[in-house]
Amino acid sequence: MRGTPRLLLRRLALASSLGAGVAAGLLHRPAVCRDAGSQALSLESISSRVAALEVISRAQPAVATATGAGGGAELIDGRKIAGDIRSEVKAATDVLKQEHGITPGLAVVLVGARTDSSTYVRMKKRAAAEVGFHSVDKNFSESVSQQQLLDTVRELNADPAVHAILVQLPLPSHIDESKVLEAIDVAKDVDGFSASNIGNMCLRGGKPPLAIPCTPAGCIELLQRSGVPVKGQEVVVVGRSNIVGMPVAHLLQSMDATVTVCHSRTRDLPAHVSRADIVVAAVGAAEMIKGEWLKPGCVVIDVGVNSKPSDTDKRGYVLCGDVDFESAAQVAGKITPVPGGVGPMTIAMLMKNTLNLARHSLQLPRQPLRRQNSKY
Repeated sequence: MRGTPRLLLRRLALASSLGAGVAAGLLHRPAVCRDAGSQALSLESISSRVAALEVISRAQPAVATATGAGGGAELIDGRKIAGDIRSEVKAATDVLKQEHGITPGLAVVLVGARTDSSTYVRMKKRAAAEVGFHSVDKNFSESVSQQQLLDTVRELNADPAVHAILVQLPLPSHIDESKVLEAIDVAKDVDGFSASNIGNMCLRGGKPPLAIPCTPAGCIELLQRSGVPVKGQEVVVVGRSNIVGMPVAHLLQSMDATVTVCHSRTRDLPAHVSRADIVVAAVGAAEMIKGEWLKPGCVVIDVGVNSKPSDTDKRGYVLCGDVDFESAAQVAGKITPVPGGVGPMTIAMLMKNTLNLARHSLQLPRQPLRRQNSKY
């Protein structure tokens, strides 16, 4: 495979399917939660993937407890929390407009007419409009030249009205993705996946990153806004992808949690999970983590978005997470549903990243992710 670590991050983000993807993939860009030693599952079809996006978009807010599963776990309502974050972003955007005359600008570069890519872009644009952002759309046919794309990125880098740039993947095979993605100014890297942003996120005592990967940041927001203590807690992250597993592990460590990262080659995975006060499931395997593995009263953050066959649904499938919700809800103290948990958080955090990049352009302090005593 050609390219650099940055390209690897982006290509990992291309390889997902409903079976091996995560909420980041469905709501932000395709992503793989499997570790590097396992293979991503193939797409069932473009149509089913887009249908899944629309289901998540229309999903109703979760109820207070998981009574439908026969358990008493409190549901962590990601749709409500994401709505709260968007409202906060809108309020902060209004302040920027009034006090500094600046409107945060998000530019999306879309090549071709892939249905799934177009759906992602439409959902991002809808959220950007809701919070009052300036949107820039750069749409090209499949035949666009690499030089045209490079020129477009450089143009956006130089545009003071654009504070965040996202190149929607995949790009056509004749385009060297690494060159296009690396052309994005780090100060406009809204994904937070540049080597500089990832490095600063992981360094203790260094500069804060300009942007934090959206789905991991969303997981942290869910925990904090649900009143879940993290300091001193035993946390097990199942999945070591560059998109979710590793960044969320670093963020949790920065919050003084004791973090164990498990993966496909971990021996006796149930034993590791059973010790966890908090479980973050981001492995991309439908309902792999069972309720009997869990420590009673633990908190479960289910990042997975998978499909499984269903005779009762007219689509022929239903969405599920990496956790067996039916059994887990009988043991856990708090749990995120799928859909309606982590998924809605990804685009909300994309909006927050855009806001922070706009603030950075004015040399204003960024809005932190962590609430106390942290560079985040």
